[in-house]
Amino acid sequence: MCKVYYTKSVNLSDLKKELQKKADLSHAEILQKFFKTGPGEYGEGDVFIGIKVPELRKSAETHQGLYLKDIEKLLRSRIHEERMVALFILRIQYEKAFKEEENVLPYINLYLNNATRINNWDLVDTSAPYILGHYLLKEDREVLYTFAKSPNLWKKRIAIISTFAFIKEKKFKDTLKIAELLLHEKHDLMHKAVGWMLREIGNRNLATEERFLKKHYQDMPRTMLRYAIEKFPEKRRKEYLLGKV
Repeated sequence: MCKVYYTKSVNLSDLKKELQKKADLSHAEILQKFFKTGPGEYGEGDVFIGIKVPELRKSAETHQGLYLKDIEKLLRSRIHEERMVALFILRIQYEKAFKEEENVLPYINLYLNNATRINNWDLVDTSAPYILGHYLLKEDREVLYTFAKSPNLWKKRIAIISTFAFIKEKKFKDTLKIAELLLHEKHDLMHKAVGWMLREIGNRNLATEERFLKKHYQDMPRTMLRYAIEKFPEKRRKEYLLGKV
């Protein structure tokens, strides 16, 4: 049975009021541009109220006992910072449940059922490896392949970024397979994500990364390649960029 981490003093209304007090409209304008929220951009329609990440983490710690049903409500908010806090709280609760050997499926199911609300790159990157990826270290990983084949950009990014948890354990197979599935994605957010994960593999096992690159570097998007070889010695980087490997 799932243990719920909450106290009577924690409720959704109080958290929302706290976030509104921390709002900074001048900073929100900067974030709206940075996260590409204009018409036709990847974050179209996303709404920011201008709260910096350290402050969001503080609010998550203070309200970490929020009921799961309220975390889900928050994750479905139109406000970006509210969704971010929801994910921070979900991660705290997941990690506590895992540590205490409680049932973690309610947290995983909530994450998967609301994957389309994890709809900007920072939301994905601060949650996917630490919740879904961590859980899948010892579970069937088919959901990542399903997400990788989805038409939804954010599910695709969740698929590859979740594998960071595997990379940290020096398990590279799924990252490489998913990277192949995403090799010809058109969006630069995917080019950067795949290149980043390949680079992380190389940080731990350069030979494994280079085997993949030698097979695919001439066909992969330029941004993906640049991210993947960012830490290479300058001479080796140029060899890849000039197609002389």
